[in-house]
Amino acid sequence: MKQDDKAWLQCINCHTIYPLNYSGYICVKCGDLLDVVLDLDKVEVRDWRVFNDRARGVWRYRELIPVDYSKRVTLNEGGTPLIECNRLNRWVGLKKLYIKFEGANPTGSFKDRGMTVAITKALDLNVKGVICASTGNTAASLAAYSARAGLPCITVIPEQAALGKVFQAIAHGAIIVRIRGSFDQALRFVFSKAEELGYYILNSVNAWRLEGQKTLGYEIAEEIKNEYSIFIPVGNCGNIAAVWKGLTELKNLDLIKDAPRMIGVQAEGASPFAKMVKENRESLQPIDNPETIASAIRIGRPVNWKKALRAVRESRGDAVIVSDKEILEAQTAIARLEGLGVEPASAASIAGAKKAVEEGGVDSDETVVCICTGHLLKDPNPELFKPKTLIEIEPDEEKLVKELTEIISNRAIQAIN
Repeated sequence: MKQDDKAWLQCINCHTIYPLNYSGYICVKCGDLLDVVLDLDKVEVRDWRVFNDRARGVWRYRELIPVDYSKRVTLNEGGTPLIECNRLNRWVGLKKLYIKFEGANPTGSFKDRGMTVAITKALDLNVKGVICASTGNTAASLAAYSARAGLPCITVIPEQAALGKVFQAIAHGAIIVRIRGSFDQALRFVFSKAEELGYYILNSVNAWRLEGQKTLGYEIAEEIKNEYSIFIPVGNCGNIAAVWKGLTELKNLDLIKDAPRMIGVQAEGASPFAKMVKENRESLQPIDNPETIASAIRIGRPVNWKKALRAVRESRGDAVIVSDKEILEAQTAIARLEGLGVEPASAASIAGAKKAVEEGGVDSDETVVCICTGHLLKDPNPELFKPKTLIEIEPDEEKLVKELTEIISNRAIQAIN
């Protein structure tokens, strides 16, 4: 590393340093993951006013993302709404609750934040093509951004991947490989074949993905100035690590005084990370056959668990385990109390906040931000929702009006009672 370098890659375990043009994903000395590290003394940002005149989004924070801004591949991702929930908060049991709605990103999930940076870096490295394993959202995002960049793309998905996400990957022209197995098996396939194919892996094992996703933390910190906690769904553990990385950078730059607590939420059928946190263990015990309705977090061997554990412990955070029933109840509450449509994995954050309040892990007077990672239409499973009222009739207007009048009258009586 040169003295004038402003950033580098560094192993999270043995701290071996690699230049930014290193095209690997793991440390050759110890086999652990890499981080992108900024020399914050050389970052010329000490005031939020640097960003004020720029459009909202990932590239608003360009000084903190060490890739060539002039060559960025973007679909105007980021800048998603932070929505105060004035009805849902009562259902959760909180005085003040916000949802950071990542479903507003171009392909409908938070993955776009990481992909704009990672694809930009892939072009810089002059790769032959890109590849990923995915429960669905990464595949959709990678396909869109690789199409934007003109790069060949392969997505490897498990057989239970959600239809909406697979459809997106197909629409954007990706080669689809469906594995008769789990996400973890798909990821093993990608690692075993990527080098042979000459394709660049863009799963969250790639540190450049997290460089984009950390801007989620920047945006929340820019909008909320008082103390708060963040609840975030956890699958492969990359997003919670990325958000904490971004918040830590802001703290070290004196742009925020205190960073929030990071609270990861997992479904009980796919909760190896949450169990490790709760049992105060130093290592992860993988789950071979994870099961949950929340397909985006149906992962039994999260590769970023060490980074995520660092985020939870450094932030004095925690982990929560919720059932599929609690996830679906939260998904319904979000939709019907606030008009926001989120996929099941997204709803895990709300379910986790509600459970934390009930169990005393969070005080009802605290301010909480729940990350809702993907749009409702990502997983259009009609079995997830049952209509409050379904009327099936012959095309008889008088009969319809009569039935509707009775329903409305009954609901008014119920509301009074």
